[in-house]
Amino acid sequence: MPVENATDVEFDLWLDQRHFRQRVATVFVLHFELLSLSSRNVLRFAVAAIVFASAVSCGENPDAHRVLPPAFEKKTDSVSKPGHNDEDQNYRQKRTRMVEQQLAARDIVDQRVLDAMDRVARHEFVPRQSRHLAYSDSPLLIGHRQTISQPYIVALMTQLVRPSPQAKALDIGTGSGYQAAVLAELVKDVYSIEIVEPLAKQARARLDLLGYKNIHVRHGDGYRGWPEQAPFEIIIVAAAPDHVPQALVEQLSPGGKMVIPVGKFRQNLLVIEKALDGTVTQRNVAPVAFVPMTGEAQNRPAASPRKVE
Repeated sequence: MPVENATDVEFDLWLDQRHFRQRVATVFVLHFELLSLSSRNVLRFAVAAIVFASAVSCGENPDAHRVLPPAFEKKTDSVSKPGHNDEDQNYRQKRTRMVEQQLAARDIVDQRVLDAMDRVARHEFVPRQSRHLAYSDSPLLIGHRQTISQPYIVALMTQLVRPSPQAKALDIGTGSGYQAAVLAELVKDVYSIEIVEPLAKQARARLDLLGYKNIHVRHGDGYRGWPEQAPFEIIIVAAAPDHVPQALVEQLSPGGKMVIPVGKFRQNLLVIEKALDGTVTQRNVAPVAFVPMTGEAQNRPAASPRKVE
């Protein structure tokens, strides 16, 4: 069925047919992020996921190979109006449990960060058919082979940069705009860059509709940062290069912090700090698994800052 020309009834039927396929893709992302899996098990899971997804989609247009085709993304990108029905109260309760059980019960101790995570409606930043999973302890697919990060990872990265009310933040990898929204609750201005143009447009529209006036989104390659707005007290990177981009280090203000996943097959979450005298150091926080940084990051090495244990 050509989804782009579907009626609402046809779209709902199409959504029912594709729901299992979306679940398979989501489960594959979750398993990919479990670093303890052996390569043989990952391979077995990938083969099984592909076979099952192919079986579910048997008989569909072979050109419809993306998890979320354009018409689907357009329909699921609409933002609901909070506070108008019982479902919104259900989301509110789920968000409170998320903060209590997934964040505060672990090592998220910054009360400002906990409050921000409790205010931002994560279900507004995921596709419609995934909203029942919005407050689960996992990343979710948002289209274009990208994901919205696990709530704990968003909270952890935000806590690590120690946001202050007057700070200016750079967010690399806008995605659906969730990390930018959390930062916007805590700092003065957020400048966010997304390399996938449709995601950048959708995030900008979503954030505008939700009333965020201090978030500035643009389409571009985040590898070189946003030099026109530099320096930044905070830089958060949501895609993994295999090295620390020197341009981002240069755009970090004295006294500032950057959190970035680095690595190709094995990634580590790093905190880069620039002292008041300009000295740059880094420390390793935890093993992670992010989507790779694309664009210039894939073919331009950069010098890494000195590591401090």
